[in-house]
Amino acid sequence: MTSSFSNLSLAEPLARAVAEMGYESMTPIQAQAIPVVLTGQDVMGAAQTGTGKTAAFSLPLLQRLLKHENTSTSPARHPVRALVLLPTRELADQVAQQIALYAKHTKLRSTVVFGGMDMKPQTLELKKGVEVLVATPGRLLDHIEAKNAVLNQVEYVVLDEADRMLDIGFLPDLQRILSYLPKQRTTLLFSATFSPEIKRLASSYLQNPITIEVARPNETASTVEQRFYSANDDDKRRAIHQVLKSRSIKQAFIFVNSKLGCARLARSLEREGLKTAALHGDKSQDERLKALEAFKKGEVDLLVCTDVAARGLDIKDVPAVFNFDVPFNAEDYVHRIGRTGRAGASGLAVTLVSGSDARLVADIEKLIKKKIELEAIEYDEDQPRGRINDGRRAWREAGETGDGRDGIPSGPRRERDREYRGGRESREGREQHRGFRPAVASRDPFFEKPYEASPAGDNAPAWEASRSAGPRSSVSANIKPKRKVAALFKAAVTS
Repeated sequence: MTSSFSNLSLAEPLARAVAEMGYESMTPIQAQAIPVVLTGQDVMGAAQTGTGKTAAFSLPLLQRLLKHENTSTSPARHPVRALVLLPTRELADQVAQQIALYAKHTKLRSTVVFGGMDMKPQTLELKKGVEVLVATPGRLLDHIEAKNAVLNQVEYVVLDEADRMLDIGFLPDLQRILSYLPKQRTTLLFSATFSPEIKRLASSYLQNPITIEVARPNETASTVEQRFYSANDDDKRRAIHQVLKSRSIKQAFIFVNSKLGCARLARSLEREGLKTAALHGDKSQDERLKALEAFKKGEVDLLVCTDVAARGLDIKDVPAVFNFDVPFNAEDYVHRIGRTGRAGASGLAVTLVSGSDARLVADIEKLIKKKIELEAIEYDEDQPRGRINDGRRAWREAGETGDGRDGIPSGPRRERDREYRGGRESREGREQHRGFRPAVASRDPFFEKPYEASPAGDNAPAWEASRSAGPRSSVSANIKPKRKVAALFKAAVTS
């Protein structure tokens, strides 16, 4: 197998684009996959994240589509010939940009469609005609139903990060999309991890695929230094500050398990003086793209994100990844730490482990087949501990309450808060700290006099007198009498 792009038999426009992008030596997945795809065979490619899978399928596809390039302005002369499906919007946008760079010296057209954005600009691009369509499954189905995308001339379909698409429930959408494609086509399936579900999908939609595995499945990159530190929830932010300072790290991804936790952590780090942006599913697509672009330009130091950013995002020279939360799915750990140490560069992956994470760490240990040793982190004296007021404010901003009254956690954490304050606060002081104001006591002297019995000759109460007055009725006094209403019709008089 050749290992240099210059030795590949790529067409001159593609070779020129590759040279301009600075590509010289191919990665193992590229060296093995490109020649096979050029022959038109179905491929199942497994490789570590960050090893250049996008070029491994894009370059040979463009090479085979060059026979269809033309300068005609008619949309009918530019039908969709290649379809690339990806699980996340950010990854779809990134792959589309890479394909556009590879094809910039050709007449081939490409575009991308994904959710969270207005459909009208996407529709205009599709109506002009494109040979390469990059899409997320949900938005592609929207365009298919609106008759904006016709896929009956597709020759190549690529399923990138297919395991992630299955994880987030895209299998029914994938089946619907594949039903619109011609049966005679070339199908390429690429992923960093292969599960039994992926293999069943491959057996259903691929014809005699060539399996290419350049590394043991689920193996982490050897260029990434993995460290696991023991830290309770209250000390995790302090641990991040310590590692950033001790390692002189300027940029990093910080992964959390929930959208709410992502927003809350980003706000806390921003208050502590770090340039931070949040990236999660509740943000609009425009906000997500702006946060990603600011991180790429170096305007943001820390990108706090959920697993929406764990797959395929290629940002060069990111020195570190922090797992603020241990991922629920062990395979997500492999993808998270793959955001650093890309293309042969070195990187650091720090995972902060609390006492409740033992089972999740054991799952990671089983997946990567390495013994995980927990280390204690040593803090500098000038590293400030998290203030109680900051924690209370964060809980209130997040809308989470411990006991429904004061907006702070209940149970052990409440007790720790009291210990932190020295355990000497009086009840009055704590109530003032919570904003509690006791009711002002009444000063009416009538309520301060002792009870005195009424004189014997006093009259009975008015309600007792009204009950005893008059003849006793068989109907209870509490039952209201029926109201008399005028009859609409008089009774008929009979003679």
